[in-house]
Amino acid sequence: MASNVPLTSADRPVPKPFSLWGKLAFGAGDIGPGMTANLLAFSFLIFLTTAAGLSPVAAGSVLAIGRIWDAVNDPFIGYLSDKTRTRWGRRYPWIVLGAIPFGVTFFLTWVVPGWESDTARFWYYVVISLLFQVFYTVVNLPYTTLTAELTKDYDERTELTAFRLGSSLFGAIAALGLGLVITNMISDLRQQYLVLGGICAVLSVLPLFWCVWGTYPYAVQRHALQPAPTDEVALSFPQQVKVVFSNRAFLFVVGIYLFAWLALQMTASIIPFYATFWMGLDSYFLAALLVQGTAIFMMVVVNQLSCRLGKQEVFYIGIGVWIIAQIALFFVQPGQVAFLYLLCIVISFGVATAYVVPWAMLPDVIELDELKTGQRREGVFYAFMTLLQKVGLALGLFLVSLALQFSGFVSEATQQSDSALMAIRVFIGPVPMVLLLCAIGLARFYPITRQVHGEILLQLSERHRAQEQDEPLD
Repeated sequence: MASNVPLTSADRPVPKPFSLWGKLAFGAGDIGPGMTANLLAFSFLIFLTTAAGLSPVAAGSVLAIGRIWDAVNDPFIGYLSDKTRTRWGRRYPWIVLGAIPFGVTFFLTWVVPGWESDTARFWYYVVISLLFQVFYTVVNLPYTTLTAELTKDYDERTELTAFRLGSSLFGAIAALGLGLVITNMISDLRQQYLVLGGICAVLSVLPLFWCVWGTYPYAVQRHALQPAPTDEVALSFPQQVKVVFSNRAFLFVVGIYLFAWLALQMTASIIPFYATFWMGLDSYFLAALLVQGTAIFMMVVVNQLSCRLGKQEVFYIGIGVWIIAQIALFFVQPGQVAFLYLLCIVISFGVATAYVVPWAMLPDVIELDELKTGQRREGVFYAFMTLLQKVGLALGLFLVSLALQFSGFVSEATQQSDSALMAIRVFIGPVPMVLLLCAIGLARFYPITRQVHGEILLQLSERHRAQEQDEPLD
């Protein structure tokens, strides 16, 4: 007979908390994706033009096609992952089966086939990029969904997310550090990328197996291998579009994120050209490492300032500092290497701001949507944030390649024309400046301030309390 006394938290079975080893194992799942994505962001465009011999437009087309395809295959693989039913759960089989192809296709990305035809090499990189993006999604998308499935506890989810992001940044920095070491040890350009790609491929695959091995017992113990029954009706794609585009605050967040990340991706893709052809450095990896590596420590600063000042206020500060440093890069002269490295460290504060603030704004948008509709639809908003990001970045990378092409950049040349050097400097300074100013302008009109968010939480709390009082007793 059912009791009239509701279950207390003490009566419910308490799952075994994640140990430090378990948290490290979970975070390890993002080492490979962080390593590969970061190396591609900084190095793939200059690899295709200098080592593989493609024209800038051809190289940019490879990047753009890969990004757009990645945006398309995400929802498809997500759908298949949701529908998977095995004794090992929905997510783990995808990670295990996709890990080796993920590493192999990443390695093949850095191979220069010995074909004379530029067209043949172009299509080789298109096909390999598409295959890599498929297997990247095959391992990374099911992995990221594990956060919500392994635990329902708010604080534990936060902890697991912190370990995931920290591991991703560790992988990103490790890739750049390896690049710096390898360029100092190997003089041949193609061999540098081949060795770096091979080492990173192996180091990207192994942590995926560690993640599965280390977290699977928790999934079994918490009955997280199969989805819980739900009455929620899945929204069609047109319905999802209507949801996200009817939320004004979400459109502001998307705009802020796109402009800031376009500036970041343009800077990442042009830094190798800037360091190599304008500054005359033998390696660009130290400059990239200073931007990305210092950003980890800057994230702590951004988080503290955000708690004290507010998200919009810290965004103004971080992006404002970034704009000043980015413009200064336009005026740096060859030989001023110490000044270049100092500016890279300063830029990392803006990069940390672009990492933290837009994604910190997104939960506020979701809570506003819940207040208006009574539903929690995190998946819809996160999916469209990622989709629009990838399409926008594809456009940005293609614009960089167009600028190089029409400015007279020559792939095989060690010295570039004045017009090509000017194009490189414009895309390291004025163009990101305009994008960042647009991001600041949108942040100025972002409607969810600290006060507004407090009111949203208060109203949601009152609604939840009323719903709990109306629920029947167990």
